[in-house]
Amino acid sequence: MGRLLKHRQFTHVAVISPQDPVLRIGSSLTATCSLSPELGLQASTLYWTLNGMCLSSSSYSVVSPDVLSVTIHNLNGSRQQSGDNLVCHGADGHVLAGSCLYVGMPPEKPVNLTCWSRNTKDLSCKWSPGGRGETHIRTKYTLKYKLRWYGREKECENDSTGKQRYSCHVPRNLALFTPYEIWVEAANQLGSATSDITTLDILDVVTTDPPANVQVSRVGDLEDQLTVRWASPPELKDILFQAKYQIRYRLEDSTEWKVVVDDIGNQTSCRLAGLRPGTVYFVQVRCNPVGIYGSRKPGIWSDWSHPAAASTPSSERLQSSSCDPKPGEQNSTLRRELKQFFGWVRKHAYGCSGMSIKLYDQWRVWLQKTQKTRNQVGKQNLSLSLCSLMHSVFIIS
Repeated sequence: MGRLLKHRQFTHVAVISPQDPVLRIGSSLTATCSLSPELGLQASTLYWTLNGMCLSSSSYSVVSPDVLSVTIHNLNGSRQQSGDNLVCHGADGHVLAGSCLYVGMPPEKPVNLTCWSRNTKDLSCKWSPGGRGETHIRTKYTLKYKLRWYGREKECENDSTGKQRYSCHVPRNLALFTPYEIWVEAANQLGSATSDITTLDILDVVTTDPPANVQVSRVGDLEDQLTVRWASPPELKDILFQAKYQIRYRLEDSTEWKVVVDDIGNQTSCRLAGLRPGTVYFVQVRCNPVGIYGSRKPGIWSDWSHPAAASTPSSERLQSSSCDPKPGEQNSTLRRELKQFFGWVRKHAYGCSGMSIKLYDQWRVWLQKTQKTRNQVGKQNLSLSLCSLMHSVFIIS
């Protein structure tokens, strides 16, 4: 019912008092339902409900022939931010009057305020509500900021509601060489609170887009190594900076990522060693900008890039082990796999000729994708990507 039950709709019938009270959790409330004399009803015949549930008649009190009260002790937090519905009914169940109860707590000081800037072009911040977090009633959070030594106070204009109620985004017009003071204010009808002030320089909280054009390839016939290459984030090419990179990889049939602990520094390629022969590996790279315009503080790690994949060559030693299938079984398995592979090529690679081992790797990656991902990839785009791979003779090692 929510706010549909406003007392102005029932002035000719009945009135509940108080109307739409705001109360603290654990408090008590006594409300009255006053009947209009023209109704010809007796207060003793009425009953109360809270959110559709009948309240015990032992909590009622007949104040006068046309006034019935109810007392509710130890109120719980409101189930909905639009308020809990307290309704006065006639003996036949007819709604006579209603009121919304807002039961909650004042906000506590917001905490864990952190901010970051993507490519020095904007500023995003997030925080956590203080204490137990949930106030049970509508609470407004406002992020405010200003230049430390001058300038006027500004508000982040994002609508901080729903899933984004504890974050805000400033999209433009930021100063790069003057620190900001940033804080969060929380307020509702029971009180207000302000976070500690965070002082930061935009250049000290920079993150980037993930590295672009990540490619993984074999290192000749080395069965335990792969080479990873990538491009620096294009948005920062016009900024004087250095970047350090981090790589992680996982096996085709695993969900566990292994991070390369070696310091890659600002180079844009790396060789992975000690890998398992004849295995498809997925690889991702991320970037951390450092030294932007001379800043000595490290930046913030970017998101991981989209995964790229390649397979290591098969090991001759593994093929000769006693656990491997016999030569006839190997040929049968290979023919079956090739038949499936060429069927996939005919279906998705229209007008292409020539094949490469990278296409075979791409097919292995494609088999790992979920049905949802496959539905999102258009046949035309997939065919074009296949054509770009089919340049050399397909070799099975």
